[in-house]
Formats: sequence, structure tokens, C-alpha cells
Amino acid sequence: VEEASQRLGESANFVGVAWTGSDDDFQWFIDEHGLTFPQISDDPGEVYNRFGIAYQPAMAVVRADGSVETVAGAIDGALLDQIVAEAG
Repeated sequence: VEEASQRLGESANFVGVAWTGSDDDFQWFIDEHGLTFPQISDDPGEVYNRFGIAYQPAMAVVRADGSVETVAGAIDGALLDQIVAEAG
């Protein structure tokens, strides 16, 4: 996702959402993976509930028209490119 955020940053906004774990674990993950796109902590699970996501990894795609598509599980770069292209 980091690579895609760098490459597609002009056409899509990326936000990482951590659900559970300590703040130290959250920061370790950001540092370990060199994440530069915005990250938020969602300990209460409000963001996950809002988008109907029951577990990680998952992705919610919010289109300009407000419609939402969720993808459960890990995705590769090709699928991420396809999702962003279709979201327009």
C-alpha cells in the first residue's frame, strides 16, 4: 500500500487504520514498513464498524460519489491498481 500511495497519491488518498494493539506496536508497524501516508488508531473499532470490516487485513474504498466497496484479506499491487482505476 505504501508503494501505491507514492505512485497513485495524486489520484487516490490512502489512510491506514490500526484497530487493536498498543501505541508502541502501532508505531513499530509504521516505522518497520516506512509508511508515509496518514495513519490513525481506531481502538474502539468505530471506523471498522462504519465500513463493516470484521478483521484485518481489509480495505475500504470510498469513491467520490460516496459509495463504498470493501475488500477482505490482503491484496496485491495489481488488484490495488485495478480498484483505484475503477474507483475513478
